[in-house]
Amino acid sequence: MHSESARREDHHGKGNMKQVVISGTGLYTPDKSISTEELVGVYNQYANAFNDRNAQQIQEGTVLALEESTVEFVEKASGIKARYVLDREGILDPNVMHPLLPERANEEDSIQCELSIVAATEALEQANRAASDVDAVIVACSNMQRPYPAMAVEVQHALGIEGFAYDMNVACSSATFGLQAAADSIRSGSARCVMVVNPEICSGHLEFRDRDCHFIFGDACTALIVEAKESCQRDNGFEILGTKLSTHYSNNIRNNFGFLNRCDPTGIDKRDKLFTQNGRKVFKEVVPLVSRLITEHLATHSIPADRVKRLWLHQANLSMNQLISRKVLGREASKEEAPVILDRYANTSSAGSIIAFHLHNEDFREGEVGVICSFGAGYSAGSLILQKL
Repeated sequence: MHSESARREDHHGKGNMKQVVISGTGLYTPDKSISTEELVGVYNQYANAFNDRNAQQIQEGTVLALEESTVEFVEKASGIKARYVLDREGILDPNVMHPLLPERANEEDSIQCELSIVAATEALEQANRAASDVDAVIVACSNMQRPYPAMAVEVQHALGIEGFAYDMNVACSSATFGLQAAADSIRSGSARCVMVVNPEICSGHLEFRDRDCHFIFGDACTALIVEAKESCQRDNGFEILGTKLSTHYSNNIRNNFGFLNRCDPTGIDKRDKLFTQNGRKVFKEVVPLVSRLITEHLATHSIPADRVKRLWLHQANLSMNQLISRKVLGREASKEEAPVILDRYANTSSAGSIIAFHLHNEDFREGEVGVICSFGAGYSAGSLILQKL
């Protein structure tokens, strides 16, 4: 494990601090989906064409032949069976193999803003709130489509929200880090109601020509309304009992695309300018990190594992989630205790754990407890303990 670079200790509502609740959630799901069978088919077309073009070099041993992918390989490696995407045509064209999302004029809503508005509108409705009730917007996600103006400021403007807004990126933990920032703003008095939005267009940073990762990501957007319990307009939201964040530096998940790439005219074609990872090392290092984070966080609040009704985990890898759940609970978790949306959404980065929470919380009764936990590049990990009002 690389050395620890930063850590935020548990933040909770004890003493004179304001109690904070999640009063609404929203979800945008693209209307297009790609099955694993389709994705494997286009990858194999590409791989076979590559091998044909380089047959002589492959025979001489100067170029490695590309191995075909299979549905069985993908499902065993990840548990993913399909993924929602903003564009199918480009991804499924063996001569393109990336989403075709044309740039929009500066006067138009950006793509991430458009997705955010849909998810945010549902979250506001669920919270019985209007945009005028919101004091701040945090857009927290892995991949911003531009550096500035901030996506959050655009979303704020589009919804007619007064106050302030900013972007933040902590990779797949962006949502949980954004939720702690929102809760901290409310407890400090700088905001009464905060909107956290996670517009993840993960297909844009995925290398669909890489057999080891071409299947991992999908697109989605989530939104949450976070506010003081004392002024909440909904009596059955979830109180945030505590938040705990942790970061450890690692190169095992990386994307080197950035402002300085133009110094190298070939930079945008290099493999490291898109998502890369050493999956085996990530699995080996992240599982104990996350298991320990959740276990220690629960202990801080004197909550035994058998009181946890549900773990809404980051949706990256089915085996990883099963092992984390087992370590936290001390036994195998049922599908109800650790719900999976990975099979149809794939990895949607920071949105994944929030999608799981959004789709799987209606059966909670007053006083029941669950944990939202995310983890990803950095390494970064965030845990929120929630209790039904």
